[in-house]
Amino acid sequence: MNVSVVLFTADLRLHDHPPLRAALDGTRQVVPLFVRDRGVAEARFAAPNRLAFLADCLCDLDSGLRERGGRLVVRCGDLVEEVCKVVTEADADEVHMAADVSAYAQRREVRLRRALEGDGRRLHVHDTVTTALAPGAVTPASSDHFAVFTPYFRQWSQQRLRDPLAAPRTIRVPEGVGSGEVPSRAGLSGVSEGLNAGGEREGRKRLSAWLRRGVAAYENRHDDLAGDATSRLSPHLHFGTLSPVELVHRARRAGGPGAEAFVRQLAWRDFHRQVLAARPATATADYRTKHDRWRTERTAREDIEAWREGRTGYPIVDAAMRQLRHEGWMHNRGRLLAASFLAKTLYVDWRVGARHFLDLLVDGDVANNQLNWQWMAGTGTDTRPNRVLNPVTQARRHDPDGTYVRRWVPELASLEAPMVHEPWKLRGPERSAVDYPGPIIDLADGLARFKRARGHG
Repeated sequence: MNVSVVLFTADLRLHDHPPLRAALDGTRQVVPLFVRDRGVAEARFAAPNRLAFLADCLCDLDSGLRERGGRLVVRCGDLVEEVCKVVTEADADEVHMAADVSAYAQRREVRLRRALEGDGRRLHVHDTVTTALAPGAVTPASSDHFAVFTPYFRQWSQQRLRDPLAAPRTIRVPEGVGSGEVPSRAGLSGVSEGLNAGGEREGRKRLSAWLRRGVAAYENRHDDLAGDATSRLSPHLHFGTLSPVELVHRARRAGGPGAEAFVRQLAWRDFHRQVLAARPATATADYRTKHDRWRTERTAREDIEAWREGRTGYPIVDAAMRQLRHEGWMHNRGRLLAASFLAKTLYVDWRVGARHFLDLLVDGDVANNQLNWQWMAGTGTDTRPNRVLNPVTQARRHDPDGTYVRRWVPELASLEAPMVHEPWKLRGPERSAVDYPGPIIDLADGLARFKRARGHG
């Protein structure tokens, strides 16, 4: 066997890359290929922040390949058509790629397999490239997937993960395979001003720093909004510049309660993927319907716009939404608060919020984003579907001195806690001096409406 094609998708790295390793072990030459899939763009998934981060990742991947004697081949169009063209140009016998769980990815894989096999070629799909444990690797006795996290995590923790693979030293790419330009973030419009850089080198540097200085305190500080004590590795996991298998191994070697809490979050990521793999429709449909008659863009336009723009009158929610717009990223606790406020307090369809998050989040991921939104809306896997997070109580707990709010809502920079979390309590000249809107809804009214809608009021 002379040539194989390695199709990179959400696995833009050279370290711990099973498809690349398998291709190199079986052939003399390899075509590292990335297709800018037209179908992804048409589905509105190619948001500016992810395009910018993707460009960084592809540039870094190309650089790493060139250091090893290779290069990245970039094509644009229908993925199946472009892969088949490259296979023909390189006279390749097989294609290697990572497994994925979305409905679109599964349909695309079926199309690609049929096209290749119809031409006498083979497609090899590799698990545990974008997950630590493959979807379906553990299942309950009575179902094809776990619907509750705790029993899933119990079995997930008992599995032996494969050993991470070293990055290859040499990669030989055949001559005569044409390539478009590797994209650049230069010239992209709509990119968040504070968006971080992407790429495997950046991801590995951030991971090493996190394991040295951050993970030990993670258990106690992961909800500290002002302290920003999370790993911020989610964009690198989304684009696959870091391997989840390697992350679990390295975190476990670090040891301690913080590392255990971090590994638990990686397991949550796998949990959502095994749900989506088994139930692809949950990207848009309720996993467990409560027969909600949600408010929508048509019936709640002003409330939705206030939420998107960070002017709901609840500082902790507004701070989170403004961080999202500026960085293309949001603290996990902020995500929960923003989602609870929209879905439960405003009683707006969770899909409206999920779409807005996907428009801005650099780590916007169908499995994590949609299923976390469903979890917070009470239509997903949460065992307490009617829980409502009170933004004032949450602010006092997770931003006690108001630092996070003052960072992102400068109109309130002169206020100290607790008033920074409840500026509507100001009176007279003090209230007039603060250019910040009043609450768009009374929390008690929002809670009462939600309870009525769910049949508990």
